[in-house]
Amino acid sequence: MNKITTYSMALVLVFILAGCSVFGGGKDKDEEREKARLLSEQQLYNRVQELLDDESFDLAVKNLQLLESRFPFGVYADQSQLEIVYAYYRNNDEEAAIAAADRFLRLHPDHPDADYAWYMKGLANYSLKPGLLSRFYQTDYAARDVESARRSFREFQEFLRRYPDSSYAADARVRMIHTKHVLSRHEILVANYYVQRRAYTAAINRAKDVIERFQNTEAVADAFALLVYCYYEIGLDELAEDNLKVLKTNFADHASLNENGEYRYAEDFDRDDRSLMNRVSLGLLDAPRAPYFDSRKN
Repeated sequence: MNKITTYSMALVLVFILAGCSVFGGGKDKDEEREKARLLSEQQLYNRVQELLDDESFDLAVKNLQLLESRFPFGVYADQSQLEIVYAYYRNNDEEAAIAAADRFLRLHPDHPDADYAWYMKGLANYSLKPGLLSRFYQTDYAARDVESARRSFREFQEFLRRYPDSSYAADARVRMIHTKHVLSRHEILVANYYVQRRAYTAAINRAKDVIERFQNTEAVADAFALLVYCYYEIGLDELAEDNLKVLKTNFADHASLNENGEYRYAEDFDRDDRSLMNRVSLGLLDAPRAPYFDSRKN
Protein backbone atom coordinates (compact mmCIF):
# COMPACT_ATOMS: atom_id res chain seq x y z
CA MET A 1 0.00 0.00 0.00
CA ASN A 2 2.82 2.37 0.89
CA LYS A 3 4.54 1.55 -2.36
CA ILE A 4 1.35 2.34 -4.37
CA THR A 5 0.90 5.60 -2.46
CA THR A 6 4.51 6.59 -3.20
CA TYR A 7 4.05 5.91 -6.92
CA SER A 8 0.77 7.86 -6.95
CA MET A 9 2.35 10.87 -5.27
CA ALA A 10 5.28 10.77 -7.66
CA LEU A 11 2.89 10.64 -10.62
CA VAL A 12 0.89 13.57 -9.31
CA LEU A 13 4.09 15.56 -8.78
CA VAL A 14 5.15 14.89 -12.37
CA PHE A 15 1.80 16.15 -13.71
CA ILE A 16 1.97 19.24 -11.50
CA LEU A 17 5.48 20.10 -12.73
CA ALA A 18 4.51 19.45 -16.33
CA GLY A 19 1.43 21.63 -15.94
CA CYS A 20 3.48 24.45 -14.47
CA SER A 21 5.90 24.18 -17.35
CA VAL A 22 3.16 24.24 -19.97
CA PHE A 23 1.18 27.08 -18.46
CA GLY A 24 4.34 29.01 -17.63
CA GLY A 25 5.53 28.63 -21.23
CA GLY A 26 2.14 29.78 -22.50
CA LYS A 27 2.22 32.76 -20.17
CA ASP A 28 5.68 33.70 -21.41
CA LYS A 29 4.47 33.54 -25.00
CA ASP A 30 1.44 35.67 -24.19
CA GLU A 31 3.69 38.24 -22.54
CA GLU A 32 5.98 38.20 -25.55
CA ARG A 33 3.05 38.78 -27.90
CA GLU A 34 1.68 41.54 -25.69
CA LYS A 35 5.05 43.31 -25.64
CA ALA A 36 5.23 43.07 -29.43
CA ARG A 37 1.78 44.68 -29.76
CA LEU A 38 2.98 47.69 -27.78
CA LEU A 39 5.98 48.32 -30.03
CA SER A 40 6.00 51.00 -32.69
CA GLU A 41 6.51 50.02 -36.32
CA GLN A 42 10.22 50.88 -36.15
CA GLN A 43 10.69 48.97 -32.87
CA LEU A 44 8.81 45.95 -34.17
CA TYR A 45 10.88 45.90 -37.36
CA ASN A 46 14.08 46.15 -35.32
CA ARG A 47 12.82 43.26 -33.21
CA VAL A 48 12.36 41.20 -36.36
CA GLN A 49 15.95 41.90 -37.40
CA GLU A 50 17.22 40.74 -34.00
CA LEU A 51 15.22 37.52 -34.28
CA LEU A 52 16.56 36.88 -37.79
CA ASP A 53 20.12 37.53 -36.61
CA ASP A 54 19.55 35.09 -33.72
CA GLU A 55 18.09 32.56 -36.18
CA SER A 56 14.83 32.49 -34.22
CA PHE A 57 12.91 32.09 -37.44
CA ASP A 58 9.64 30.86 -35.94
CA LEU A 59 9.37 33.99 -33.78
CA ALA A 60 10.53 36.12 -36.69
CA VAL A 61 7.63 34.82 -38.79
CA LYS A 62 5.12 35.64 -36.04
CA ASN A 63 6.51 39.14 -35.59
CA LEU A 64 6.53 39.77 -39.33
CA GLN A 65 2.90 38.68 -39.51
CA LEU A 66 2.14 41.08 -36.65
CA LEU A 67 4.06 43.88 -38.33
CA GLU A 68 2.05 43.50 -41.51
CA SER A 69 -1.30 43.22 -39.73
CA ARG A 70 -0.67 46.28 -37.54
CA PHE A 71 0.99 48.44 -40.18
CA PRO A 72 -0.34 47.24 -43.59
CA PHE A 73 0.57 50.56 -45.22
CA GLY A 74 3.60 51.36 -43.10
CA VAL A 75 7.15 52.15 -44.08
CA TYR A 76 8.20 48.50 -43.74
CA ALA A 77 5.09 46.89 -45.30
CA ASP A 78 6.78 45.81 -48.54
CA GLN A 79 9.98 44.79 -46.78
CA SER A 80 8.16 42.68 -44.21
CA GLN A 81 6.31 40.82 -46.99
CA LEU A 82 9.66 40.07 -48.59
CA GLU A 83 11.51 39.13 -45.42
CA ILE A 84 8.81 36.67 -44.34
CA VAL A 85 9.67 34.64 -47.45
CA TYR A 86 13.20 34.22 -46.11
CA ALA A 87 11.97 33.55 -42.57
CA TYR A 88 9.61 30.81 -43.77
CA TYR A 89 12.38 29.25 -45.84
CA ARG A 90 14.86 29.23 -42.96
CA ASN A 91 12.15 27.81 -40.72
CA ASN A 92 11.99 24.83 -43.13
CA ASP A 93 8.50 25.75 -44.30
CA GLU A 94 9.20 25.74 -48.03
CA GLU A 95 5.56 25.71 -49.12
CA ALA A 96 4.79 28.80 -47.05
CA ALA A 97 7.90 30.49 -48.47
CA ILE A 98 6.75 29.81 -52.04
CA ALA A 99 3.22 31.06 -51.27
CA ALA A 100 4.64 34.22 -49.65
CA ALA A 101 6.90 34.84 -52.66
CA ASP A 102 3.98 34.40 -55.05
CA ARG A 103 1.90 36.80 -52.99
CA PHE A 104 4.66 39.41 -52.99
CA LEU A 105 5.06 39.15 -56.78
CA ARG A 106 1.32 39.38 -57.28
CA LEU A 107 1.14 42.56 -55.18
CA HIS A 108 4.42 44.10 -56.37
CA PRO A 109 5.32 42.71 -59.83
CA ASP A 110 7.57 45.68 -60.62
CA HIS A 111 9.20 46.01 -57.21
CA PRO A 112 12.98 46.67 -57.28
CA ASP A 113 13.49 43.50 -55.21
CA ALA A 114 11.16 41.29 -57.24
CA ASP A 115 14.22 39.35 -58.44
CA TYR A 116 14.80 38.21 -54.86
CA ALA A 117 11.26 36.81 -54.64
CA TRP A 118 11.76 34.91 -57.89
CA TYR A 119 15.09 33.59 -56.68
CA MET A 120 13.58 32.45 -53.37
CA LYS A 121 10.87 30.53 -55.25
CA GLY A 122 13.57 28.49 -56.94
CA LEU A 123 15.50 28.10 -53.70
CA ALA A 124 12.47 26.92 -51.75
CA ASN A 125 11.83 24.26 -54.39
CA TYR A 126 15.50 23.28 -54.31
CA SER A 127 14.96 20.40 -51.90
CA LEU A 128 18.15 18.52 -52.72
CA LYS A 129 19.26 18.71 -49.12
CA PRO A 130 21.03 15.92 -47.23
CA GLY A 131 18.88 13.92 -44.85
CA LEU A 132 19.50 13.45 -41.15
CA LEU A 133 21.62 10.34 -41.80
CA SER A 134 23.66 11.83 -44.66
CA ARG A 135 26.76 12.07 -42.45
CA PHE A 136 26.80 8.25 -42.32
CA TYR A 137 26.20 7.51 -46.01
CA GLN A 138 26.43 9.25 -49.37
CA THR A 139 23.09 10.63 -50.44
CA ASP A 140 22.03 9.72 -53.98
CA TYR A 141 19.70 12.59 -54.76
CA ALA A 142 18.87 11.07 -58.15
CA ALA A 143 17.23 8.06 -56.49
CA ARG A 144 14.77 10.29 -54.62
CA ASP A 145 11.60 12.01 -55.79
CA VAL A 146 12.89 14.74 -58.11
CA GLU A 147 9.63 16.56 -58.84
CA SER A 148 10.59 19.49 -56.61
CA ALA A 149 13.98 19.57 -58.37
CA ARG A 150 12.18 19.92 -61.70
CA ARG A 151 10.11 22.80 -60.30
CA SER A 152 13.25 24.41 -58.93
CA PHE A 153 14.96 24.15 -62.33
CA ARG A 154 11.97 25.78 -64.03
CA GLU A 155 11.80 28.56 -61.42
CA PHE A 156 15.50 29.34 -61.75
CA GLN A 157 15.16 29.30 -65.54
CA GLU A 158 12.36 31.86 -65.37
CA PHE A 159 14.30 33.90 -62.81
CA LEU A 160 17.37 34.06 -65.06
CA ARG A 161 15.25 34.90 -68.09
CA ARG A 162 13.78 37.86 -66.24
CA TYR A 163 16.84 38.95 -64.27
CA PRO A 164 20.05 37.70 -65.96
CA ASP A 165 22.11 40.40 -64.23
CA SER A 166 20.66 39.94 -60.74
CA SER A 167 23.08 39.63 -57.84
CA TYR A 168 21.51 36.20 -57.19
CA ALA A 169 22.00 35.00 -60.78
CA ALA A 170 25.39 33.36 -60.20
CA ASP A 171 24.10 31.25 -57.32
CA ALA A 172 21.03 30.27 -59.33
CA ARG A 173 23.22 29.08 -62.21
CA VAL A 174 25.33 26.91 -59.88
CA ARG A 175 22.20 25.35 -58.40
CA MET A 176 20.80 24.73 -61.88
CA ILE A 177 23.97 22.87 -62.86
CA HIS A 178 23.66 20.64 -59.80
CA THR A 179 19.95 20.10 -60.45
CA LYS A 180 20.65 19.30 -64.09
CA HIS A 181 23.11 16.58 -63.10
CA VAL A 182 20.63 15.12 -60.62
CA LEU A 183 17.76 15.10 -63.14
CA SER A 184 19.90 13.50 -65.86
CA ARG A 185 21.13 10.84 -63.44
CA HIS A 186 17.55 10.16 -62.38
CA GLU A 187 16.63 9.46 -66.01
CA ILE A 188 19.50 6.98 -66.26
CA LEU A 189 18.35 5.22 -63.10
CA VAL A 190 14.87 4.85 -64.60
CA ALA A 191 16.37 3.66 -67.91
CA ASN A 192 18.38 1.02 -66.02
CA TYR A 193 15.18 -0.14 -64.37
CA TYR A 194 13.68 -0.71 -67.81
CA VAL A 195 16.81 -2.48 -69.06
CA GLN A 196 16.68 -4.95 -66.17
CA ARG A 197 13.08 -5.72 -67.17
CA ARG A 198 13.94 -5.93 -70.88
CA ALA A 199 11.68 -2.96 -71.69
CA TYR A 200 14.24 -1.70 -74.19
CA THR A 201 12.11 0.83 -76.04
CA ALA A 202 11.24 2.62 -72.79
CA ALA A 203 14.92 2.56 -71.78
CA ILE A 204 15.95 3.98 -75.17
CA ASN A 205 13.48 6.86 -74.83
CA ARG A 206 14.90 7.79 -71.42
CA ALA A 207 18.50 7.63 -72.66
CA LYS A 208 17.71 9.76 -75.71
CA ASP A 209 16.03 12.30 -73.44
CA VAL A 210 19.24 12.59 -71.40
CA ILE A 211 21.32 13.18 -74.52
CA GLU A 212 18.93 15.78 -75.92
CA ARG A 213 18.02 17.69 -72.75
CA PHE A 214 20.97 17.27 -70.40
CA GLN A 215 24.08 17.87 -72.48
CA ASN A 216 27.37 18.34 -70.64
CA THR A 217 26.34 16.08 -67.75
CA GLU A 218 28.17 12.93 -66.71
CA ALA A 219 25.04 10.86 -67.40
CA VAL A 220 25.35 11.41 -71.17
CA ALA A 221 28.13 8.82 -71.44
CA ASP A 222 25.98 6.24 -69.64
CA ALA A 223 23.10 7.12 -71.97
CA PHE A 224 25.17 6.29 -75.08
CA ALA A 225 26.45 3.04 -73.53
CA LEU A 226 22.91 2.06 -72.65
CA LEU A 227 21.67 2.86 -76.17
CA VAL A 228 24.31 0.57 -77.67
CA TYR A 229 23.14 -2.31 -75.49
CA CYS A 230 19.41 -1.73 -76.09
CA TYR A 231 19.70 -1.29 -79.85
CA TYR A 232 21.70 -4.51 -80.14
CA GLU A 233 19.16 -6.32 -77.98
CA ILE A 234 16.25 -5.38 -80.26
CA GLY A 235 18.24 -6.14 -83.40
CA LEU A 236 18.91 -2.57 -84.61
CA ASP A 237 22.61 -3.23 -85.09
CA GLU A 238 23.25 -0.21 -87.32
CA LEU A 239 21.93 2.21 -84.70
CA ALA A 240 23.91 0.36 -82.06
CA GLU A 241 27.12 0.78 -84.08
CA ASP A 242 26.44 4.47 -84.64
CA ASN A 243 26.07 5.08 -80.91
CA LEU A 244 29.10 2.91 -80.17
CA LYS A 245 31.21 5.15 -82.43
CA VAL A 246 30.06 8.22 -80.51
CA LEU A 247 30.82 6.48 -77.22
CA LYS A 248 34.34 5.49 -78.31
CA THR A 249 35.09 8.92 -79.75
CA ASN A 250 33.86 11.05 -76.87
CA PHE A 251 33.98 8.74 -73.84
CA ALA A 252 36.85 6.35 -74.50
CA ASP A 253 37.38 5.68 -70.80
CA HIS A 254 33.77 4.68 -70.12
CA ALA A 255 33.28 1.54 -68.00
CA SER A 256 31.39 -0.21 -70.82
CA LEU A 257 34.57 -0.26 -72.92
CA ASN A 258 37.46 -2.58 -72.09
CA GLU A 259 41.15 -1.76 -72.28
CA ASN A 260 41.12 -2.47 -76.03
CA GLY A 261 38.24 -0.09 -76.58
CA GLU A 262 35.77 -2.89 -77.29
CA TYR A 263 32.25 -3.00 -75.91
CA ARG A 264 32.28 -5.18 -72.77
CA TYR A 265 28.78 -6.56 -73.22
CA ALA A 266 29.16 -7.74 -76.81
CA GLU A 267 29.07 -11.40 -75.71
CA ASP A 268 25.54 -10.84 -74.40
CA PHE A 269 24.31 -10.44 -77.97
CA ASP A 270 25.29 -13.98 -79.04
CA ARG A 271 21.83 -15.55 -78.97
CA ASP A 272 23.19 -19.03 -79.84
CA ASP A 273 25.13 -19.05 -76.58
CA ARG A 274 21.98 -18.74 -74.47
CA SER A 275 20.18 -21.61 -72.83
CA LEU A 276 17.42 -23.58 -74.53
CA MET A 277 14.89 -22.30 -71.98
CA ASN A 278 15.88 -18.72 -72.74
CA ARG A 279 15.49 -19.21 -76.51
CA VAL A 280 12.19 -21.10 -76.25
CA SER A 281 10.72 -18.40 -73.99
CA LEU A 282 11.93 -15.70 -76.40
CA GLY A 283 14.33 -14.36 -73.78
CA LEU A 284 11.83 -14.10 -70.93
CA LEU A 285 13.25 -16.98 -68.86
CA ASP A 286 16.78 -17.82 -67.74
CA ALA A 287 18.09 -14.60 -69.25
CA PRO A 288 21.61 -13.43 -68.39
CA ARG A 289 21.58 -10.49 -66.03
CA ALA A 290 21.60 -7.22 -67.93
CA PRO A 291 24.44 -4.76 -67.23
CA TYR A 292 23.81 -1.72 -65.06
CA PHE A 293 24.89 1.57 -66.61
CA ASP A 294 26.16 3.87 -63.88
CA SER A 295 29.73 5.07 -64.35
CA ARG A 296 29.72 6.49 -60.79
CA LYS A 297 30.03 2.93 -59.47
CA ASN A 298 33.23 2.28 -61.42
